[in-house]
Amino acid sequence: MKRKIAFFLALLCTAAGAHETVKPLFHRALSNVPGKALVAVEVSFAPGAEAPPHTHPKSSFIYAQVLSGEIVSAVGDAPPKVYRTGESWYEDPGARHQVTRNASKEKPATLLAVFVLDEGERKLVLPAAK
Repeated sequence: MKRKIAFFLALLCTAAGAHETVKPLFHRALSNVPGKALVAVEVSFAPGAEAPPHTHPKSSFIYAQVLSGEIVSAVGDAPPKVYRTGESWYEDPGARHQVTRNASKEKPATLLAVFVLDEGERKLVLPAAK
């Protein structure tokens, strides 16, 4: 239990930007895939908020779904796309997330991010190299 609490505290300190809030939802080792874990977080963006370009641990595969509002996202070389409530995308291991922002300047937006990654990973968001 202490290990999970420490994990979530580390997650909150490393994944949240100035205009986004990260709420840990779930962390579980995958018993059928030794060394891997499933982690779920809720990311909330204030109106007009955006995250800086970033990557995730090289071991992580990510599924993201918009829970409310609209999110503009661009992964790799893909052009930015608006995702509306209920729509989703994925990020392959090592992908660079060029754009992540709330499409609205007036309404908040929230997404669910689900990671499958190495069990020992603690930082889910890494600054992108310039």
